[in-house]
Amino acid sequence: MSDYRIEEDTLGAVKIPVDALWGAQTQRSRNNFSTGEKMPLEIIKALLQIKKAAAIANKQAGALSLEKSDLIVQSIDQLLKLRDEDLRKDFPLVIYQTGSGTQTNMNVNEVVAHVAQKINPELEILPNDDVNLGQSSNDIFPTAMNITAALAVDKLEKALEHLISELKQKQAKYWQVVKIGRTHLQDATPLTFGQEVSGWVSMLEHDLAFLQKLNPTLSELAIGGTAVGTGLNAAPGFADTIADKMTTVYQHEFTAKTNKFYGLAAHSGLNVVHGAIKTLASDLMKIANDVRFLASGPRSGYGELNIPANEPGSSIMPGKVNPTQAEAITMAAVRVMGNDVVVNVASSQGNFEMNVYKPVLISAFLESAELLSGTILGFSDKMIAGLTVNEKRMTQLVDQSLMTVTALSPHIGYHASAEIAQLAQRDGTTLKVAAVKSGFVTAEQFDQWVVPIDMTNIEEK
Repeated sequence: MSDYRIEEDTLGAVKIPVDALWGAQTQRSRNNFSTGEKMPLEIIKALLQIKKAAAIANKQAGALSLEKSDLIVQSIDQLLKLRDEDLRKDFPLVIYQTGSGTQTNMNVNEVVAHVAQKINPELEILPNDDVNLGQSSNDIFPTAMNITAALAVDKLEKALEHLISELKQKQAKYWQVVKIGRTHLQDATPLTFGQEVSGWVSMLEHDLAFLQKLNPTLSELAIGGTAVGTGLNAAPGFADTIADKMTTVYQHEFTAKTNKFYGLAAHSGLNVVHGAIKTLASDLMKIANDVRFLASGPRSGYGELNIPANEPGSSIMPGKVNPTQAEAITMAAVRVMGNDVVVNVASSQGNFEMNVYKPVLISAFLESAELLSGTILGFSDKMIAGLTVNEKRMTQLVDQSLMTVTALSPHIGYHASAEIAQLAQRDGTTLKVAAVKSGFVTAEQFDQWVVPIDMTNIEEK
């Protein structure tokens, strides 16, 4: 028995694996494009949900028979119940294909039609005329892009809220613990570790606010625009019905009351939201780097923080502990920054009525959101939750610092205070010894004026 069957499309006959649920256009794409990662399953699932809603909308508009609509819905429900590894078998196409995502759209159309044929061989369901009725790849693929992106941002926001919550606990716990500040990587005046963490919290709260403000732009769906934005061959009310169904399915507010020419040719929403994701990545890199540098040591570095030992840190050095969660999230941040270039350039390629960089754009976007969502949770639970301070080391560094001399400036002036700091540095003594030796202050005055906790302007929490 042959391992292949023959199907035909408008270009002629195509050999297809005998058990494959896809058809001729999918097979042509497999033959012509084999490089790169597979199309994200999130896109496939969104396309299936959209086509299910389209079958219902076409039935309500009288454009599709009750029997065909119900069979399409039944076929899609069967596919949506599959585990990811089983679903992938039917959707093998790669990201680097036609820039409109047409071949993936046809992959979905063909698979749904073949499943329908297996369920009811007596009722023919055609990929283009029935499953794709009222749709074009040009509007349905960007609709799936926005839906999957919006859901990915929802997930990212939840992960970010979790990290903020963990950091706030550290902020409260260490609000009164004094440490030395650093600017230009040099000693500065004291602050508390809680104050330092509050800065991290505020950064992330701003990032969360940016995402929450921008996310609604992804709720604008291109569906109903069909080929070039005019809505040719789409039934009246078709787009609004689909948007309502998507809102119900995903519990996220979507609308089809949009400019379709914009929806097909531009991906400004994806571009601006990814910009906020990149900003978040930048801030996460700063925070994670601060944590791993402050935890450096434990005896030959800053040594101010103690990090959890999640796994052995070295294959040769016994007992070594490394800041692996910080390394993971900073690597993810680097990838997001690279993906932002992809999203920027891809978004700029809206030639006339359609952007033809859609698959790579949504792939980069989803990768960024997924990478940060996962690494944020790991960083929160396996790094921040177990983080403690080395208060003895913090106190030691404050006592050794020369910049607490700043507290003397209001009493003896900037230049005299600078002389004391320089004297202490030259002699290798403490600031107090140098201050008394200078004759500018007495030991009693020094103890009265140089009080690190008072220098933080801390308030009880």
